[in-house]
Amino acid sequence: MYKTLCSVLVLTIFMACKQNESKKHKILASYPESKKVDSVDTYFGVKVKDPYRWLEDDRSPETEAWVVAENKATNDYLKQIPYRDTLKQRLSELWNYEKVGAPFIEGDYTYFYKNDGLQNQHVIYRKKGDGAPEIFLDPNTFSMDGTVSLGALSFSKNGEILAYSISEGGSDWRKVIIMDTETKEITEDTLVDIKFSGLSWFKNEGFYYSSYDKPKGSELSAKTDQHKVYYHKLGTPQNEDTLIYGGTPEEKHRYTTAHVTEDDKYLLLSLSISTSGNKLLLKDLSKPNSPFVSILDHDNSDTQVLTNQGSKLFLETNLDAPNKKIVTVDASNPTPENWVDLIPETEQVLSPATSGNYILAHYMVDAISKVKQYNFDGTLVREIKLPGLGTASGFGSKKDENIDYFHFTNYYTPGSNYSLNTETGEVKSYWQPSIDFNSSDYESHQVFYTSKDGTKVPMMITHKKGLKLNGKNPTMLYAYGGFNISLTPSFSIANAVWMEQGGIYAVPNLRGGGEYGKAWHDAGTKMQKQNVFDDFIAAGEYLIKNNYTSSEFLAVRGGSNGGLLVGATLTQRPDLMRVALPAVGVLDMLRYHTFTSGAGWAYDYGTSEDSKAMFEYLKAYSPVHQVKQDIQYPATLVTTGDHDDRVVPAHSFKFAAALQANQTGNHPVLIRIETDAGHGAGTPVSKIIDQYADIFGFTLYNMDFETLPNSN
Repeated sequence: MYKTLCSVLVLTIFMACKQNESKKHKILASYPESKKVDSVDTYFGVKVKDPYRWLEDDRSPETEAWVVAENKATNDYLKQIPYRDTLKQRLSELWNYEKVGAPFIEGDYTYFYKNDGLQNQHVIYRKKGDGAPEIFLDPNTFSMDGTVSLGALSFSKNGEILAYSISEGGSDWRKVIIMDTETKEITEDTLVDIKFSGLSWFKNEGFYYSSYDKPKGSELSAKTDQHKVYYHKLGTPQNEDTLIYGGTPEEKHRYTTAHVTEDDKYLLLSLSISTSGNKLLLKDLSKPNSPFVSILDHDNSDTQVLTNQGSKLFLETNLDAPNKKIVTVDASNPTPENWVDLIPETEQVLSPATSGNYILAHYMVDAISKVKQYNFDGTLVREIKLPGLGTASGFGSKKDENIDYFHFTNYYTPGSNYSLNTETGEVKSYWQPSIDFNSSDYESHQVFYTSKDGTKVPMMITHKKGLKLNGKNPTMLYAYGGFNISLTPSFSIANAVWMEQGGIYAVPNLRGGGEYGKAWHDAGTKMQKQNVFDDFIAAGEYLIKNNYTSSEFLAVRGGSNGGLLVGATLTQRPDLMRVALPAVGVLDMLRYHTFTSGAGWAYDYGTSEDSKAMFEYLKAYSPVHQVKQDIQYPATLVTTGDHDDRVVPAHSFKFAAALQANQTGNHPVLIRIETDAGHGAGTPVSKIIDQYADIFGFTLYNMDFETLPNSN
């Protein structure tokens, strides 16, 4: 008995030594010092310290030095993760398959986007009739490192002229280049300083676009709040472009978009102060010097003109219809009291498109696509038979076309293209990818869990078939929860690699999103924003309670508004997860509205200047202001881009500095700052692969995986 006890004791000591040795060799993070300054703001008599205010100056040598030092500290940590390169290799292998976009017709040509596999940007091809495809425009030639990306493409009505925008370094500020489509020659000087803009052609003579005056100070962070619409006539210099709308100090609109109907009869202007709600104006372009006529003179709804038939307008709206409906009205008297319901509101959220001589009514049924086809008199023609349960997108063809193309995907099925014959309803496979990923090995199922206040919230959970519910599965919980944006099933190469490692990918449809219409959106805004965080926390608790995972194997991730979601969750419930991954997040809720176009987000957030109650509510969840001392926060990897001029990187800088200064214990807090990158759009494939290798490596390593899970 004595020998047995001694043996047990020796074994216990040996194991303890081995554990201590393992901990001793655990990678430890070291951070550069972030100085604090005596910056104080006063809100309704309350003083609030802002010790890292200096990091808001993106042009400061001090900020630049801090970025360099933080990136070095982060890379010094990440390069020691033993399987970082293996993850990068697998991401590159899986990413390397041909991707083809749905075709579209302009003039005499059929165009489509294609990427051979690892090209940084998709290439635009075209073909005439049954001829061989040729490269039309290759954005990979715009810059050596892929940091200049293609934005919008807009063809003249006859397809002979193309206007396309480019972004440099990921910035929202764009340049517009005009090309002869037959010769592929640039025909005039480049237009500059264009932001948050479509390009809408009038006949073949010119196009409308939107922009702000260049701000004083930094163009990457200074406030922009007066959007203007201009008309550019071909062959004239930009300084002669006509100001169509905007520029009146007493009536500022932060988002103003112009759209010309397909028949060139009407110009439509949508005017918004925030990201939700718009006024709507109409101008008859067939009558010289005709005035703008108001369709809607308030911004209590989201309303757009879907199409027209002569003077008859077809509008989609959520005015008195939270889930949207389609109405008709004559342009001679277009105000709401004259609207007539064409396709009434239903229990599902409507997102319509026109296709040839029909309306395709796309509905979300618990975030899953359902599509019905209607005549323009409101008669139901048929329900479109989709390839499966998932997301169908990209509908929309010109009035003289009877073949439409759409994209279909879900969380484990790579996106494929299908053709729809709107006369017969026949759906055919048009293009299927060839990828080294066996979708049949994976499955998704939807659950409904209960949030803190009793609200039922849906969540899609995707993983390998045969998953054991043992509480030890590495789980990525991803969500957004804001701005009426819906998260519907879609395939991601990065998430496929995560699931190959035995990982679970879980996506709850939180309040604040658009999955259940305006009421669902509003339930996650302003002084109801905490509902969104409660929904997210409840999703994590559901996964833990039902043994999908445990706190030790749970990572939470989100970007932009989703970065706020992660920041608020990790400060409110640091015990819930092992890893937090806030990306390009809105993290300083007291000052977000003072940067670039941030004031336009007030519909969702409110601002610290609105009222004392709103200030107190924002401060109570603002991640930058809720970092506290003597708390062990989860391992955190903050990610942002130095050219992000939508959610300026100062949010992430200040949050990372505060976490690093207050972290207790050895869980690392790092910030990865991508150079020559913005909010995400147009980021080169090479940079995306590097980023995911770092994110997944950091996550699994901090879940204490010494080797990749699928290698065990």
